[in-house]
Amino acid sequence: MKRGSTIFLQIFIILIGMGTLALILWEPHLEGRNVHATLFQIYFNDPFLVYAYMTSIPFFVVLYQVFTLLGYIGENKIFSLNSVRALRTIKYCAVSLVIFIVVPEAYLFIARPGDDIAGGVAIGLFLIFISVVIATAADVFEGLLQSILDIKSN
Repeated sequence: MKRGSTIFLQIFIILIGMGTLALILWEPHLEGRNVHATLFQIYFNDPFLVYAYMTSIPFFVVLYQVFTLLGYIGENKIFSLNSVRALRTIKYCAVSLVIFIVVPEAYLFIARPGDDIAGGVAIGLFLIFISVVIATAADVFEGLLQSILDIKSN
């Protein structure tokens, strides 16, 4: 892959990370119940917000690992143990994102059976699908790279 293409993709990953960080920090100010709330009340009195920020950690780890993987591709070091480790980390983080998303989905079904939860469930199912696709792709590529490295070492 050309060096310019990997640099473009790395810049794109950085922009995704910055946009996501800005969105998760700015969005709580838009909620109707937070119109007259102080910053302390917005960020420290909402357990859902703490859970959302905790869930965003694996997402940002995935972005960092994709960034480093693109760096390995740009340096023609894709067939290395570091690439396999990056793909393994991406796989584990995607699986943890699935778990982090399934928990509130289950909460909506169990604790709030009478509420209108269609929108939240649809978004959750979409995010679960994306995370499963990423975990599956990372697992396949990790297996391929590992088998290539095993063949090269023999």
